[in-house]
Amino acid sequence: MEEVALLGPYGDAAAEVDEEAGVRRVQVRVTGMTCSACTGAVEAAVSARRGVRTVAVSLLQNRARVAFDPALAKDEDIVEAIEDAGFEAEILPDSAVSQPKSQKALSGQFRIGGMTCAACVNSVEGILKKLPGVKRAVVALATSLGEVEYDPTAISKDEIVLAIEDAGFEAALLQSSEQDKALLGLTGLHTERDVDLLHGILKKTEGLRQFDVNSAHTEVEITFDPEVVGLRSIVDAIEMESSGRVKAHVQNPYVRSASNDAHEASKMLHLLRSSLFLSIPVFFMRMVCPHIPFLNSFLLMHCGPFRIGDLLKWMLVSIVQFVIGKKFYVAAYRALRHGSTNMDVLVVLGTTASYVYSVCALLYGAFTGFHPPMYFETSAMIITFVLFGKYLEVLAKGRTSDAIKKLVELVPATAILLLKYKDGKYDGEKEIDALLIHPGDVLKVLPGSKIPADGVVTWGKSHVDESMVTGESLPISKEVSSSVIGGTMNLHGILHIQAAKVGSGTVLSQIISLVETAQMSKAPIQKFADYVAGIFVPIVITLSFLTFCTWFVCGSLGAYPNSWVSETSNCFVFSLMFSISVVVIACPCALGLATPTAVMVATGVGANHGVLVKGGDALERAQNVKYVIFDKTGTLTQGKATVTTTKVFSGMDVGDFLTLVASAEASSEHPLAKAILDYAFHFHFFGKFPSSKDDVKKRKEDVFSQWLLEVADFSALPGKGIQCWINGKKILVGNRTLISENGVNIPEEAESFLVDMELNAKTGILVAYDGDFIGLVGVTDPLKREAAVVIEGLKKMGVYPVMVTGDNWRTALAVAKEVGIEDVRAEVMPAGKADVIRSFQKDGSVVAMVGDGINDSPALAAADVGMAIGAGTDIAIEAADYVLVRNNLEDVITAIDLSRKTFSRIRWNYFFAMAYNIVAIPVAAGALFPFTGLQMPPWLAGACMAFSSVSVVCSSLLLRRYRKPRLTTVLQITVE
Repeated sequence: MEEVALLGPYGDAAAEVDEEAGVRRVQVRVTGMTCSACTGAVEAAVSARRGVRTVAVSLLQNRARVAFDPALAKDEDIVEAIEDAGFEAEILPDSAVSQPKSQKALSGQFRIGGMTCAACVNSVEGILKKLPGVKRAVVALATSLGEVEYDPTAISKDEIVLAIEDAGFEAALLQSSEQDKALLGLTGLHTERDVDLLHGILKKTEGLRQFDVNSAHTEVEITFDPEVVGLRSIVDAIEMESSGRVKAHVQNPYVRSASNDAHEASKMLHLLRSSLFLSIPVFFMRMVCPHIPFLNSFLLMHCGPFRIGDLLKWMLVSIVQFVIGKKFYVAAYRALRHGSTNMDVLVVLGTTASYVYSVCALLYGAFTGFHPPMYFETSAMIITFVLFGKYLEVLAKGRTSDAIKKLVELVPATAILLLKYKDGKYDGEKEIDALLIHPGDVLKVLPGSKIPADGVVTWGKSHVDESMVTGESLPISKEVSSSVIGGTMNLHGILHIQAAKVGSGTVLSQIISLVETAQMSKAPIQKFADYVAGIFVPIVITLSFLTFCTWFVCGSLGAYPNSWVSETSNCFVFSLMFSISVVVIACPCALGLATPTAVMVATGVGANHGVLVKGGDALERAQNVKYVIFDKTGTLTQGKATVTTTKVFSGMDVGDFLTLVASAEASSEHPLAKAILDYAFHFHFFGKFPSSKDDVKKRKEDVFSQWLLEVADFSALPGKGIQCWINGKKILVGNRTLISENGVNIPEEAESFLVDMELNAKTGILVAYDGDFIGLVGVTDPLKREAAVVIEGLKKMGVYPVMVTGDNWRTALAVAKEVGIEDVRAEVMPAGKADVIRSFQKDGSVVAMVGDGINDSPALAAADVGMAIGAGTDIAIEAADYVLVRNNLEDVITAIDLSRKTFSRIRWNYFFAMAYNIVAIPVAAGALFPFTGLQMPPWLAGACMAFSSVSVVCSSLLLRRYRKPRLTTVLQITVE
């Protein structure tokens, strides 16, 4: 199961192929896939090649895993087959290794500044993927983050940062998967003597392999051996050895990221203020001063051959154009150098054209005495409005990541560590940084404070509010041996907990990681925006040139009256203003932001409602779900089976019968086996134990070995039951199939009793001993209270519910009738569940699977949308696209509804972004001028462009107002 790729296809074939001799297995990066039809086309094309044994394609990972006979096919044949199908293909360097991922591979998260649109994202991704040693690179515009999987033996993080910076963007490593590196913030580092003191302390610290002190940023990057020295020991050593002069603390990557966001917003605000301060006087001189006689007279005075007003405009606008606007020039140059185009190219073209024309007009007027009109204010106001739009965009994009910020804030900054002395007693306590907690530490949690790490209660009793993580509204009782989750709130009593998982291993960190991964992923619908962004700027420049040529040629030929150009003196300037407006008003950013911002907000909102989404493509598929397939046990039912009936059909005593069955089931991991074992135990020992829970547990363990019989040759038979030998005789415990296959006859009385149980939604477990049928046990698993209304709600949403179970037909039909499901598939083996899903997918329907157990993971992976109940097994959660943290079926409706709302918002975003450009570009080109006489000035076009991307981000932010659907609303029930 560990070999199954996350969200990838499931199958045993791959594992089998690895064991075969003479078979090569490769991984191929496939580019251009957008939907399941694409993966099918790739699979078909590769499978048709001679020598290919198996092929599995994963859409989210953009990878194909192919096993083939190297004597009949080569790597190049696989690539050629995929390219012939219309996709780009590349053999991954590490694909000769049997593991899907090299053990030495590291994953680094980089902050990338300066990206403005989807074209920038494509440019950065393209550069990263070309670097030697880089296996995977994903860049997200909305978060300004890039995730790079690389081989540290082939390339370092510094080389990756340098490559990004060389492409014209800012870059810094936020965090890495390396376990022996940490970034420490320092306080008290004021002089060179302090730096030397720190160097001395670090050099003599055992286990510290390498360190790099950055005194300018007051931080030190350390590489250490965690087996020799702990991070807390290093921090304590710095403080003790320096006598408290220098103190160190672990840098939280999320806090660092937040401070970088704030710094970027502050930097943008400073540029905006400076540009506004210089542009307002220029605009004032153009629009207001001509109407104030004494000011107009002053500005028309000459200083040499130049007018004072013209010199002032030239000076102020030059600062705006080349000092404040330097970032646009640098970004445009680097984009063009790498053969790509972006919004910065358009801004530079428009403002430079206006500036150069105005300077030429100024010089022409100074030397000829004839002063043509100048448009210095155009370039200054364009840059000002673009900066204003970018500042608003930074603020709005920051709000899209509020969900992660809230999750990060759940973790307390400090923890109280109990100090243990040699005699084993706790004598004293110490407040430490929560990031310095080690597994095994015993921590004290006071009432009203947050639990700092995942762990187990070792002392005390209390109630804990886990709603912020699991969504469970009621406080949960905690006592000794109870597990606790980091970030949850201790309400009443004092607790001592032993930390079990810290750092990235905690539940909260995994939720944060899951949300981040989802926000990094691209929904297939975004491919459209990426494609448009790649050709947008060249098309706009072409349209701008055609606009200029059309107006200029028509003006030269006298196709329109001279009165139209009287204000601008000549048709060249008249045509140029239209051309500049076209360049400036076009905005590729809005298209690039339409999908990622909406996906980012939606995944955060989902996390707040207990629905974790693993990727944008899963979010996209869920909107079109037609069938939702439910597993029965643990999904529709509570997963807490209880024995309700015991019937013996031989002369055996009931107690002996239960002892025999319990002894056989004691080695089984099945939930029904546990229910039988508990029932038999209580039958024999009810009332014979003290009331204390801990004493009962201890006493139970003591007597278990005394009353159970010795078992030999135990074997579990999936989908049937178990068999073993007791007292030299074979015992069978399971369903009809198991009993019948072993030639045991079921008496008519037993058959009749069994049918009655099954009709009442109870599962009958049959028992045969030494070739004879001896009795049966009736087990029931109560339905979840919300199951029936959720099924009815799905029907109202146009989704068809289906139940698939390994249980018998009568029990399955009885349960289905109780919850309202009409389509039932019973007596299905675990591997057969995936086949049931494929049967629904044949007509192109989107199928969702909701399950919780290990036997559900093949079906979860086979489904278009896999939803794992949060209380289920880790393997099921790994195979799913959605994780329902609360273990509540209502969240199935929430997941589908959130997906529909999100993609409705994305469609609106695309509509506005496309409609804006489709309408704005012709207006800027002067399409309405012959009829209305209205001409859009370039500075106004710049303002429109700036606000278009802001409007799309704000549109996505409306998803923050999402409220999960109330079942009364879905079912159209009126509550009086």
